Amino acid sequence: MRAVLQRVSRAAVHVDGRVVAQMGPGLLVLLAAGQGDGPVQADWMADKLLHLRVFPDQDGKMNRDLLDVGGELIAVSQFTLYGDCRKGRRPAFVQALEPEAAARLIEAFVAQVRAAGVRCGTGVFGAHMQVELVNDGPVTLLVDSALPRSAGAQGFSGQG
Repeated sequence: MRAVLQRVSRAAVHVDGRVVAQMGPGLLVLLAAGQGDGPVQADWMADKLLHLRVFPDQDGKMNRDLLDVGGELIAVSQFTLYGDCRKGRRPAFVQALEPEAAARLIEAFVAQVRAAGVRCGTGVFGAHMQVELVNDGPVTLLVDSALPRSAGAQGFSGQG
């Protein structure tokens, strides 16, 4: 799975002119599932983002995670994170997981975040969305589960 996370002071997602998710301080996560991804990657991504220390401590250093600060999260599915722009002028999306399987993995990610006690909103899978945010910092990071497709969960050595 791939994620672009942004530390935000507030964010909202609109579909057809109505707000489907909004939040105060926390993380806005653009999230995609790729070929070969499964529940292991969804669990890993949720754990990684819940515990990633991207919020400032009393000294202004990024030493606090989402749980420490009581932040919220909005997950927005975005298959275009798997767009390959190396050839031609139109991105190729062959590495993106097919929609039904991707939706299940996004839902699994959201369930893990909510199970940790974090308020988690979502966009609408497959819908045309407008995402509004105020990036705090700015802090924007790319996170990739990077699990070797043939190695299973053991492929995570050193990824802590």
